[in-house]
Amino acid sequence: MVKGANVGLTALSEDVGSVMVSLGWSSPTGEGDADVSVLLLTAAGKVRSDADFYFYNNPVAADGSVQFLGKTPTSDGNEDRITFDLTAIPADVEQVVVAASRYNGARFGDLDDVRVTLADGSGEGLLRFSIEDAGAVGALLFGELYRRAGDWKFRAIGQGYESGLAGLAQDYGVDVDDDAEEAEAAEVAEVAVAEGVPQEATPSEAGPEAEVETETKVEAEAVGAAVPLAAVPAPGPVPAVEQIVSESAEAPARPVPRPRTAKKKVTLPKVAKKSLAENDSWRVARLFPVSALKSDRDRETRATSVLLSVMAQVPEFGRRLTAGFGAPAGRMEMFTEVSLPNGDTPRRPDGVIRVERAGKLWTALVETKTNGNSLKPDQVQAYTEIAARRGYEAVITLSNDVELDGSPLVDVKTDGRRKHKVALRHLSWADVAHQAQMLIRHEGVGNAAHAWLLQELLHYLQHENSGCHGFQNMGPAWVPVRNGIDDETLCQGDRRAVEVVESWERLVRQVCLRLGGELGQKVLPVQRAKRGTDPRVRRAALADQLCLAGRLDSELRIEGTPGILALSADLRTGKLRTSIEIAKPEQGYPLTWAKRLIRQLSDAPADLHVETLLDGQAGGPRGTLERLRPEPGDVLPKSDAEITGFRLSLFRSMGNTRGSAESGFIRSVDEAVDRFHDQVVVHLDRPGSTRR
Repeated sequence: MVKGANVGLTALSEDVGSVMVSLGWSSPTGEGDADVSVLLLTAAGKVRSDADFYFYNNPVAADGSVQFLGKTPTSDGNEDRITFDLTAIPADVEQVVVAASRYNGARFGDLDDVRVTLADGSGEGLLRFSIEDAGAVGALLFGELYRRAGDWKFRAIGQGYESGLAGLAQDYGVDVDDDAEEAEAAEVAEVAVAEGVPQEATPSEAGPEAEVETETKVEAEAVGAAVPLAAVPAPGPVPAVEQIVSESAEAPARPVPRPRTAKKKVTLPKVAKKSLAENDSWRVARLFPVSALKSDRDRETRATSVLLSVMAQVPEFGRRLTAGFGAPAGRMEMFTEVSLPNGDTPRRPDGVIRVERAGKLWTALVETKTNGNSLKPDQVQAYTEIAARRGYEAVITLSNDVELDGSPLVDVKTDGRRKHKVALRHLSWADVAHQAQMLIRHEGVGNAAHAWLLQELLHYLQHENSGCHGFQNMGPAWVPVRNGIDDETLCQGDRRAVEVVESWERLVRQVCLRLGGELGQKVLPVQRAKRGTDPRVRRAALADQLCLAGRLDSELRIEGTPGILALSADLRTGKLRTSIEIAKPEQGYPLTWAKRLIRQLSDAPADLHVETLLDGQAGGPRGTLERLRPEPGDVLPKSDAEITGFRLSLFRSMGNTRGSAESGFIRSVDEAVDRFHDQVVVHLDRPGSTRR
């Protein structure tokens, strides 16, 4: 599509009751990111209330009409995905605006391939709109869904705001001023605490009941001028972008206005209550016991039943998973061990998900594998054909494996003559655990009972007997490739090297899911634009690099950290390296930078390597933290070379087995990333922070 164009969704597909909108971009440095937001507008071009403003701190509509699915890695970066149940959009909502905003002064013009795509309920892509002239704006309207004569249409907008999230929200009627006074008081209190001034107790300290009712806030950029990038033809009403007057430069500084959000939900405490058990041998009674699981069939049956029952009982969790499959919001029921006619031999999928809305049924078959067992192509093919014949919408596969772009776990042939399309979707058990962790530890659910159910599910998934531990095996090519690297017989073009690269990518994605769930922050693998956009070509190039250098490399972006976490596995030396590069401070002198860095790392491991990065030179002075603590100046160059930053690195030995034993490679990667983040990264200044 081109800017200003519009198209009716029913002209593109018959399955548009539920659609998925994906916003994506790539960055030359691999560090670009933005936050997505959605506004539901009336015919007047305004929200009905602040509750119609959805973003990362208010990601789900109570009626299921809007559901943020979070960021998903793609071949050339990441995408933010949102599902819309168009049948659930309230009748007085005429427009659904999809936008995104950057932070810390970043602009959309710094990103490449800024785009929005839309897919129907079966996952088939219907349209794509690329924004070529984003420019120096902090917020961007990508597009909108709007009603015309009872049908939904999509319009490509591509209009920007210099004023960022706050300006965008205010223009559409979101209240961003009511909380300024409260924010100012909070800021004063924080300063007072930092300076040692005693403070009176606040209402939030009254107890957990009061805290549950406290409204959460999200910081927005300062309100400035909204700048339209281009005039857009108007088949549907779009409010004019008005000039927002900033406060006078002479006026006293005020805290940044904050869009209001929904009330805080229930999360579980980070520190468990003291146990009442007489001794450590007593086991806590569990809702989902695992002691009786003795076979793979038992594990598959139990895991399917446990997951589906919790999805049905915890609406936030069930809707979060089913929305990603294209299901509508509605009454949800789950079934296990269902028998379906299939010639002389009935088929029995592990589970069935049914969602009813407005008298219509959405149905998905579920096929589950546990304990590292692979999905069987013929089995999935049979379920897909049954689903097509019976008019079902999807087949969902669950296993410990992680699906990659351009490399499906199961190749299924589809009959092009069939009018009814069946979506084939995959979930790893790591995905399921991640979503449960995010809800009960960070985002919250409706009540304490739901939080407890999710905790029991998470305990079950993480138990050693459940078989739902996620990706745990580097595959049959792992040992031959390591041996080939050791004896220098591995040649470029060897298919086994590509298989190892794919396993490495799966492992890194699982590390991101696990760490993101623990931190409650976005943790994503970085895809550099220079490596190409075709995933198969990119993996082939990485496999050739593995053959030549004997090394597997990857990068992780952790929200709120000052740099990219680099992870490298050197198969020749058997060493894992975790590192981060941080830029030099904008002010001060080199010796001051070195002393400040060493002070920040006072609790870091003594064997941490600190290296100074010099402009135009491959390597600068370096040393271990143990040696540099008494003499920080030793890390500075003797010449006048310009310092650009510092690199911090930790090394450890990697496991030798495929990952099933204590010394396994996968376990060693998990431990290396955890150690580096917990003992190094958390001590570094966050981006944009300043110290006196």
